[in-house]
Amino acid sequence: MAFQSDPSFVPTPPPGEDELPYDDGEPMESQRHRRQMELLIEALELHWKDREDVYVSGNMAIYFSELQAKKNDFRGPDVFVVLDTVRRERKSWVVWQEDGRTPDVVIELLSETTEKVDRTDKMRVYAKLLHVPEYYLFDPFTGVLEAYALDNATMSYMPVAPGANGDVASPRLHLGLGVRRGTYRNLDVDWLRWLDAAGRVLPTGEEQARAAEEQVRAAEERARAAQDEAKLLAARLAEVEQRFGKLPGGEPR
Repeated sequence: MAFQSDPSFVPTPPPGEDELPYDDGEPMESQRHRRQMELLIEALELHWKDREDVYVSGNMAIYFSELQAKKNDFRGPDVFVVLDTVRRERKSWVVWQEDGRTPDVVIELLSETTEKVDRTDKMRVYAKLLHVPEYYLFDPFTGVLEAYALDNATMSYMPVAPGANGDVASPRLHLGLGVRRGTYRNLDVDWLRWLDAAGRVLPTGEEQARAAEEQVRAAEERARAAQDEAKLLAARLAEVEQRFGKLPGGEPR
């Protein structure tokens, strides 16, 4: 214990995001897996564009202990959300640099090579070590969605039954998750989508732009219809005036 009284002793701080590897070396399984991850992140970031207290990311390493960091034996979740934090750029999520904050929601995209790990090792880490309240599994090719909630008594996940339409609720985010057919980056398949309280899909940037264009076209069509109607009324008035002439006040006889 003599080192505690030595004024020259400076404890070595644990490594941070600038020192730790942030690429786990595991690429997304397919183009659809990668697009699915990007869709979920993009739509949620747009939905919360005015909020500075949330962080959304994916395929990023999460470090929760120095031993785990040294061994670098844990791959990052495909999509995760952290509430009550600061929205800023990060290389990786280092729990001891984030005041102990861990993800509130994790989504893993299943594949033949990752499903076993997602259902065993990762599920254990998320439940028992990171205490993630909500865990979701989704297979982009079968369209099967599974929801799990953390049982605080046992620190294990319990299945959450979906609604009649297959959608599930995310109590932490006050949103829903459901499978919807659509086109994202020229790929027309069944996607996992975030849903608002009314069950409407949270749009991507492309969908927002398309909706704005449709609103402009609809407004232009209404304006053209109004102009056509005005022209028709003017033509009818001219015909009446031609047939019956005008009264002294300018009205037809």
